[in-house]
Amino acid sequence: MKISVTILVKNSEETLEATLNSTRAFPEVILLDTGSTDATLQIAEKFSNVKVFHAPFQGFGPTHNLASSLATYDFILSLDSDEVLSFALVEEIGELSLDEKCVYSICRDNYYHGKHIKGCSGWYPDFVTRIYNRKSTSFNDAAVHEKIIQGPLKKVCLKHSMSHTPYRKVSDFLHKMQTYTTLFAEQNKGRKSSSVSKAILHGFVCFIKSYILKRGFLLGYEGFFISIYNGHTAFYKYIKLLEANQKLK
Repeated sequence: MKISVTILVKNSEETLEATLNSTRAFPEVILLDTGSTDATLQIAEKFSNVKVFHAPFQGFGPTHNLASSLATYDFILSLDSDEVLSFALVEEIGELSLDEKCVYSICRDNYYHGKHIKGCSGWYPDFVTRIYNRKSTSFNDAAVHEKIIQGPLKKVCLKHSMSHTPYRKVSDFLHKMQTYTTLFAEQNKGRKSSSVSKAILHGFVCFIKSYILKRGFLLGYEGFFISIYNGHTAFYKYIKLLEANQKLK
């Protein structure tokens, strides 16, 4: 397969080995480390197809593009360090007649506490565009919630899925909330308005959408907790944005 896998990592020791095990069939995995202090790099050394590079974090979109520029092949499969390709998906990718005029979308099966979360906003269904030709497109420059630019390219949805375990414990939620809400505020300060009432409204609507409309209430504790988290994240995004806008003045 003339595809380079790219993965951004920082302190990913809990999940990286399973991810790299699932990419053994690919000739090259570009691992771009942005400052790991745990066993991430020692884990990467176990895999002969992995090439490790180091760079400061520049926001998710720009850092993904830096990783793709380091690859040997023009077709890129971009993965997170907590995503695991299924055997069936690897076979399907291997059988693709890749077209540079297409981008390819993969369904993620998201797990928390070992439960496949079939509900909640952003958790199900969850199709993400991950295979593209770097001569045809790239990630946008967003610091957070980055996306591969589709433009006029055709989107092809693959049949098989990959598993994703974004959180293993409560502190993972809190850490990601802190990181993503800060990046959101930095990205949007001076561009979007915010207020306490807007933050409350966004938080409330996000919780209702996740818990009621996206049927998080059917998933027991996990569905309730994820929906509360989604609401809090939306609230703090706009509170931090309010604070950032006030500092500009």
